[in-house]
Amino acid sequence: MLQPRRTLVRLAAGLSLTVTLAAGALTAPASAGSAQNAARAAAPATFTHPGVLVSRPQLDFVRTQVNAGAQPWRAAYDQMMASQYASLSRTPKPRAVVECGSYSNPNLGCTEERQDAIAAYTLALAWYITRDSRYADKAIQIMDAWSAVITDHTNSNAPLQTGWAGSSWPKAAEIIRYTYTGWPATAVNRFATMLRDVYLPEVINGSNSNGNWELTMMEAAIGIAVFLEDRSAYDRAVARFRGRVPAYIYVAADGALPKAPPNSSIDTRDEIIRYWQGQTTFSDGLSQETCRDFTHTGYGISSISHVAETSRIQGQDLYPEISDRLRHALGFHAKYQLGAAVPSSLCGGALTLGLGPVTEVGFNALSNRMGIAMTNTRTLTERQRPAGTNHLFVAWETLTHAGNPN
Repeated sequence: MLQPRRTLVRLAAGLSLTVTLAAGALTAPASAGSAQNAARAAAPATFTHPGVLVSRPQLDFVRTQVNAGAQPWRAAYDQMMASQYASLSRTPKPRAVVECGSYSNPNLGCTEERQDAIAAYTLALAWYITRDSRYADKAIQIMDAWSAVITDHTNSNAPLQTGWAGSSWPKAAEIIRYTYTGWPATAVNRFATMLRDVYLPEVINGSNSNGNWELTMMEAAIGIAVFLEDRSAYDRAVARFRGRVPAYIYVAADGALPKAPPNSSIDTRDEIIRYWQGQTTFSDGLSQETCRDFTHTGYGISSISHVAETSRIQGQDLYPEISDRLRHALGFHAKYQLGAAVPSSLCGGALTLGLGPVTEVGFNALSNRMGIAMTNTRTLTERQRPAGTNHLFVAWETLTHAGNPN
């Protein structure tokens, strides 16, 4: 019988913990391409903290803009502070087992977990901007409540639920752990153990479901890997991300058909068309879920942007690698979200809109930092400001990323 493997995780200078992981749970599969995979290793030699979606220079920029009353940051901050997630009277509602079925049936702790995780992140941002320790302490209370209780996610939506909540927890924890002195080491260790034992095994191996599932799961895995300083998990997640993005967003260079998801059984024309919701005409920026609806497509686009943003903070910028697909995806969906006529060749001439507050991070990176012209994306992004939260895993990105040069 395989024995659990104990792993040393360095959290900060002078602080480490040993956690137990089921043997084989994170062992990379042997393959003839292992040398090539090693050459493409993405994890930094030294992790940057805070470094999940937002960095300290980015946070400093936001704090300066808010305190100066500059727009759109002040309006975005006011929106965040008026939300339920910034409440200092919030009572966390942890569960030992979170059970999430399809279409939220059953929903046993699913909404509570996602919203508590967003609240922890919201409160961490509020702490950094205001320097009011009450917000940091409330974020800690929420994180401690869940790390003391949760043991598992179950039912059919468990991977997606774990990805959604697991994307928010590291964002909150990174800010608190590395900018506030009031989180005891024992509590930090327990939270890290929660991420290692409850969340990471559920997301690290990806999913053969719709692309937004796997992209969200990789976002969670990469954020968790940064907090744990787990280079192996980081590399595995980035490798899977690199394979999934080309299978989620089509560009003409792909040929007559979109790329199939890696390690899947989708390998014929009919299977690919079925996987792409029956679409037979492909153009730059079309997503695997465009003809399903824009909301789920927005989840995927958001996670692509989030992973790329974290990779840039950690020293290996994935934006150049995925920029062509991401810019086309943002522009394509922004055009129709803004009201462009839908041709009959696209999803039978009917689209289900509702892209959501998901454009700020990618737009800032590609247009403001890289200088790519993105007219439709700019129009939609500015029209939607301040971008709030989708109550799942996206929150306050006008505040954190609008015009952020860092």
